[in-house]
Amino acid sequence: MIKFLNMKNLLISSFIMINSCIYSQSYTSYFTGDTTDINSSADYGICLMGGSTEDDRAMIWFLEKANGGDIIVLRASGSDGYNDYFYSELGVEVNSVETIVFNNAIAVSDSYVLQQIANAEAIWIAGGDQSVYIDYWKNTEVQNLLNAHINEKKGVLGGTSAGMAILGSSYFSALNGTVFSSEALEDPYNSFMTIGQNDFIEIPILENTITDTHFSERNREGRIFTFIARMNEESETRSFGIACDEYTAVCIDSSGLGFVFGEWPVYDDNAFFIQMNCENDNQPEQMQIGLPLTWNYNGQAALVYKVGGTSTGNHYLDLNNWQSGNGGEWLYWYADNGDFFEEDGNNPNCDDLILEKTNDHSSKLKLIKRIDYFGRNITQNYKGLIIDIYEDFSTIKRIQF
Repeated sequence: MIKFLNMKNLLISSFIMINSCIYSQSYTSYFTGDTTDINSSADYGICLMGGSTEDDRAMIWFLEKANGGDIIVLRASGSDGYNDYFYSELGVEVNSVETIVFNNAIAVSDSYVLQQIANAEAIWIAGGDQSVYIDYWKNTEVQNLLNAHINEKKGVLGGTSAGMAILGSSYFSALNGTVFSSEALEDPYNSFMTIGQNDFIEIPILENTITDTHFSERNREGRIFTFIARMNEESETRSFGIACDEYTAVCIDSSGLGFVFGEWPVYDDNAFFIQMNCENDNQPEQMQIGLPLTWNYNGQAALVYKVGGTSTGNHYLDLNNWQSGNGGEWLYWYADNGDFFEEDGNNPNCDDLILEKTNDHSSKLKLIKRIDYFGRNITQNYKGLIIDIYEDFSTIKRIQF
């Protein structure tokens, strides 16, 4: 009997030790710099990096937005590769850099992890597997803190590869693995086309926008084109996409300009800003389960601004209107029976469409509020993107000049 009790106690102790070990290993922290938290009032910014090696100029832009504060790197694999790079190798003074590796989903409820995310002035999401980030973070306090960081704290948030892939209001979740352009075009509803919308990261300037990475290197034009077709069908609103080649970044500041960094023209480092053609009745001619996509619209289904990223980031697109840019070229994209095509395009003019929709809507409903895309009330002389909120809580976006 004594032997049995000793064995039972040993098993219970072992069970407690194993569970304690699992819990203690739910995350790994790598810390560089001052452990004393400071509040440096970061500047707003979004940095979208296309994968592979980071562009130093874009990372300097990102770090400078922290105004000397604390940087946190979130990831679910790897280790401390960003710590010295951010802390001492780019010439930008910051208080600290901490990498937190989520070893499993238990870390999303750890008080230390949540406090460090809440305290950060800048948050960088490393590459890896976006399905893991979605599985671990969606509908948790981590999701809430990421959204508060950009929408309440007005801090700077960025990511590369999988870290960029989750930052649009629409996102490719990769829950069933990746999808190739040929597969997407051949059947827009195949089992790999797992798209989430409006239920994860909420960045107002990226509303109705999906992102993609490793873009030209992996021939992903066809799949983001198909993503946008699906988004438009499911959300019944005009849809957009931002894609980056490797070594290329789009950095968006509080003005709504998306500056493109890279080493163009020495290398083909490009960003792609994709939008549905704003003409009326632009819908896919054929998009059904098991059938190849046809979205032609006279060879102009989508408008694309292709921009070479430079060392100074002086090439850009204005994301307030998706029309005004510098340093890029306009293209048309379309698909016919699963085949993808690209042609030279023209600068879009969607002002008349915006004005028509606004006037039609406002004639029927009472306007209750006007805000900018940060949610702030606007002054009489404000110029830029305006969001009109009506009595039924519907909204209309427009540009006020």
